[in-house]
Amino acid sequence: MTEPQPLSEHSADVIVVGAGPAGSTTAYYLAKAGLDVLLLEKTAFPREKVCGDGLTPRATKQLVSMGIDISEEAGWLRNKGLRIIGGGVRLQLDWPDLASYPDYGLVRKRDDFDEQLARQAQKAGARLYERCNVGAPIIDDRTGRITGVHAKLGDADSKDKREVTFHAPLVVAADGNSTRLSLAMGLHRREDRPMGVAVRTYFESPRHDDDYLESWLELWDRRGPQDRLLPGYGWIFGMGDGTSNVGLGILNSSKAFRELDWREVLKAWCASMPEDWGYTPENMTTPIRGAALPMAFNRQPHYTKGLLLVGDAGGLVNPFNGEGIAYAMESGQLAADVIVQAHARATDAQRELALLRYPKVLKETYGGYYTLGRAFVKLIGNPKVMKIATERGLTHPVLMKFTLKMLANLTDPTGGDAMDRIINGLSKVAPKA
Repeated sequence: MTEPQPLSEHSADVIVVGAGPAGSTTAYYLAKAGLDVLLLEKTAFPREKVCGDGLTPRATKQLVSMGIDISEEAGWLRNKGLRIIGGGVRLQLDWPDLASYPDYGLVRKRDDFDEQLARQAQKAGARLYERCNVGAPIIDDRTGRITGVHAKLGDADSKDKREVTFHAPLVVAADGNSTRLSLAMGLHRREDRPMGVAVRTYFESPRHDDDYLESWLELWDRRGPQDRLLPGYGWIFGMGDGTSNVGLGILNSSKAFRELDWREVLKAWCASMPEDWGYTPENMTTPIRGAALPMAFNRQPHYTKGLLLVGDAGGLVNPFNGEGIAYAMESGQLAADVIVQAHARATDAQRELALLRYPKVLKETYGGYYTLGRAFVKLIGNPKVMKIATERGLTHPVLMKFTLKMLANLTDPTGGDAMDRIINGLSKVAPKA
C-alpha cells in the first residue's frame, strides 16, 4: 500500500472529528485504503472516558480486524462470559460459541484503550492532531455543504492557542453524545429514542481478576430499617490491575431517571455489598463520574451535506445492554467503506449517490434490532415487569442463554442454531426506523 500524500498540512480527503473508538476506527480504515485523513482530538492521550471498560466478543472482533495486539502480555484481561445476579439467583453464562465472533471478551481501561486505537490509525497513515478543539463547521454558502472546520490548537487552559482551519470535502462527526458539530449542522437529538446514564468508579479489590463480567439486575439499598430496591442495573468488572470497575446504568424510561442523584445511588448500592470485596469509600481510587448513553439512532440522518455521523454522535449505543464501543467501531468501519467507494466515483452526483447509502447500510445492519431494543427498554422501565422477568427468567438457563444472545447481539447470520434464527428473524421483520 502506498502512503497517502497530504493535500496540504491543513487539508485532506476526509476530516474525522474525535479520536474515540468510532473516530479512530474510521480514520484507520480510511488511511489503510489510501485516503489522506486528518484525525482531530480535543484532548491529549492518555485521557479518561466514563465507561464500564468491559468489551463483549463483538468489540473483540473489531480489535482483531484492526490488528491490535489483544494478548494478555499486552495488558488485556480476557473474560469468559457474563454472570447475572438477581431475584436471589446467580447465573453464570459463557459467551456463545459462534463462527462470526470469538468466544471471549476483554477488559481494558478507556484512557489506554482509546490511545491504542488512535495510534493504530496513525500507523495506518492518519494524521492525528491532539489538543485540537473543533468549533464551527465551514459551510459552502452556495451548496450548504460542510467543507471543513474551524479549530484551536493548544491546551484548554493555555492563553496562546492557535486558530486554524481544516478543509476537506467530507467530515466525519465522531465527537460523542454532545456532538457540537452535528448540532451546528442542524442535527438534533430525537426525543422519541431512549437515553441512558452511566455512573462508575474504581475500587481496590481482591475481585480484580474475575474472568466473568458481572451484571446485577437488582440494586438494593440496605442502609435503612427496610431494604429498598433502587432503579437501574449494576455492573462489576475486574480490571486485572488490583481494581474493579463498579458502576450502574439507568434508562430514561424509568420514572426515577430525573429524580435521583445517581452518584448517591451508586454509593448506596456499594454499601450493601460484602465488606471483604473492598467497595468502600477508603478503597475508591477515582471520583464517581457519569456519562450519557445515546441509544437506537437517536440522531438522524447519519449522512447529510458532506457530514457522516459515527458512534455516539449518531446514537449507536445498543438499547438492550448499553454497549457502545462495538457499535462505534463497526459504524466507523461501515462509514469508511462508503467513503472509500464514494471517493472513487468520477462525478459529484455519483459521489453523493454513494454517500447516501451510509444511512441505509446502518438501518439494514441495526435498524430492526434497535427497534426491538426500544420495545425492550419500555418494558423494563416498569419495575413490576422487571421484577417478574428477574424472578422467573433467571431460573431457566435455556431462556437466559437466548436472552444473552439477544442482549449482546451475538448470533451467526447464517447457519446458526434455532436461537440465532429466531433472533435474526425478529430483527429482520421489525421496522428499520
